[in-house]
Amino acid sequence: MKPIFQKFKHRKIALAVADAVIVSMSAIVSDFILSLLHRSIPDQVLLVSMFLSVVACFGSLAMFGAYSKMWRYFNGKDYLSCVYGIMLGIAVSRLFMLFFHYPVPWTYVCLHMLLALTGICLFRLIFKTTFIDLTAAGREEAKHKRTMIVGGGRACRMLLSEIRNAQNSPYAEDKSTAAYNPVCIVDDEYSKIGEIIEGVQIVGTTAEIHRFVREMNVELIIFCIPSCFEEERKRILDICQSTNLPVKVIPFLGNLLFDDAHTTLIGQVRDIRVEDLLGRDPITFDNEDIKSFIAGKVCMVTGGGGSIGSELVRQIAKYRPKQIIIVDICENYAYDIQQELIMEYGSRLDLVVRIASVRDYYRMNQLLGQFRPDVVFHAAAHKHVPLMEESPMEAIKNNVIGTFNVATLAQFHRVKKFVMISTDKAVNPTNCMGASKRCCEMIVQYLAQLPCCETDFITTRFGNVLGSNGSVIPKFRRQIESGNPVTVTHPDIIRYFMTIPEAVNLVIEAAAIAKGGEIFVLDMGEPVRIVTLAENLIRMYGKIPYEDVKIEFTGLRPGEKIKEELLMNEEGLKKTKNKLIFIGKQIDIEPQTFIERLRALRDAAQKNDEAAAVKALHDIVPSFVTPEEYNSHYLETAS
Repeated sequence: MKPIFQKFKHRKIALAVADAVIVSMSAIVSDFILSLLHRSIPDQVLLVSMFLSVVACFGSLAMFGAYSKMWRYFNGKDYLSCVYGIMLGIAVSRLFMLFFHYPVPWTYVCLHMLLALTGICLFRLIFKTTFIDLTAAGREEAKHKRTMIVGGGRACRMLLSEIRNAQNSPYAEDKSTAAYNPVCIVDDEYSKIGEIIEGVQIVGTTAEIHRFVREMNVELIIFCIPSCFEEERKRILDICQSTNLPVKVIPFLGNLLFDDAHTTLIGQVRDIRVEDLLGRDPITFDNEDIKSFIAGKVCMVTGGGGSIGSELVRQIAKYRPKQIIIVDICENYAYDIQQELIMEYGSRLDLVVRIASVRDYYRMNQLLGQFRPDVVFHAAAHKHVPLMEESPMEAIKNNVIGTFNVATLAQFHRVKKFVMISTDKAVNPTNCMGASKRCCEMIVQYLAQLPCCETDFITTRFGNVLGSNGSVIPKFRRQIESGNPVTVTHPDIIRYFMTIPEAVNLVIEAAAIAKGGEIFVLDMGEPVRIVTLAENLIRMYGKIPYEDVKIEFTGLRPGEKIKEELLMNEEGLKKTKNKLIFIGKQIDIEPQTFIERLRALRDAAQKNDEAAAVKALHDIVPSFVTPEEYNSHYLETAS
């Protein structure tokens, strides 16, 4: 019987028959009640009334759309259509009775209408609940989540088809493919509402997600619009997240794979990630430029075991370099990326790992002289703001002196391109780490200005990297998973974010298109409030912010800015062929003054004279201000 009832046309007939029985029975019951008051109507009149009522009510119910929805999708509007249909049907039947000279009392008409309305609405309510229970019978609730699908396009059809095939196949090895029980679809194209795809109805728009989640007991949402524009994607995902239900997504259209390893769409459904909520398109890059730049080259990556450095190595390895040299002071990180690449490429990749510090001029000279790299990606740096505030000499030794060592040696050994990785914290810095990175930018620019320079010196500048070592996302995850409150320093704190692959692609493409002396800046879209990021991450765990997981504001940390910037006041922007990559105009460096101040900075750091080192850092970076000065000015202008 179940396959029959799964056919919508059969269910329409069954519903119409049930309505006819209810209308007929309500007429009989109405006459019985009136007979108790000695006001019953003749049997012949009752039979004619029943017949006319059934015909008229069927027509009016159909006209008002009472048969246009499947039972499981009945909601308030549909019950209202039943009310209108019965009222009109009974009224029309009354007119026909008068026309055929079969007068019936108004008490009978009103009672008949009331009983018919109650019976038909109650029948739909009971059957809706019973039908949902029956269709769910035999399914394991833990494995078959009641699922709402957002988007009723081609991807939705493919996904539903795969879900049905997985559910019906006795040979499905991966039962997780049948773990979804689709109960409704929402789509913002009004013409699609009411359409049925693989037995699942498009019930409304994304603005009504909360209502359908409640009405249909939804347990899981799948965002199934791979071609959605990012602004719209963020809007819809924000609504989905606010339901506090688990949300899964279909990857962007360009990221979908259909090859030997990825044969289905359902196999690519993944959990929502924080980067899905950043509010901008994923950055795309010209792989042909990168391929021609890297192929056959010897590439050295300092800090090659870190978050950015290791991803640089992974990306470089894809483009068939002649050799990759990883340089890192941390043996554990260097070992991890070495083993990963050996497993991935084996003997096909000429990989060299050397443990060394960029502070050690003679060791770096030895490595550059031995391997003669064509390109040096300088990612080695101390970057943790509060820790560097406590030990500013270390930021200067590692970041400033380390950069000077590697950059000058790259020039000495005629490296073709030197790419320094900077940060938005270098712009109008309020902390020693940011000021040290601004000093690194100035070193690179100073060397690029030298008339005899044969090396192309390039700087890449971007914001926070999602998931990097020491970033806010891993900290939030640990706090949520351990049951502790999520700590945010300030409710107004704002940051620019990008993913690690985006950051690395920027670095490599910048190197590919650079002529020397540029600062490359990424258009990272709108900045993100950290507290919003925390709230979204809490929802991703299926919890409610401030209720299930508290958010505590701990106060700004030493040297912390409320809002970072990507450009200094003196810098303008020049477009590149990639619409999201710009070149910042360099500020002229006066060579003699710069070298004198750089020497004073080095000497203070090597003597571990903290006060002198910080003063020297202020002298060499004029835009270096205290965080209190910057933050108070920002809050005044923002208000």
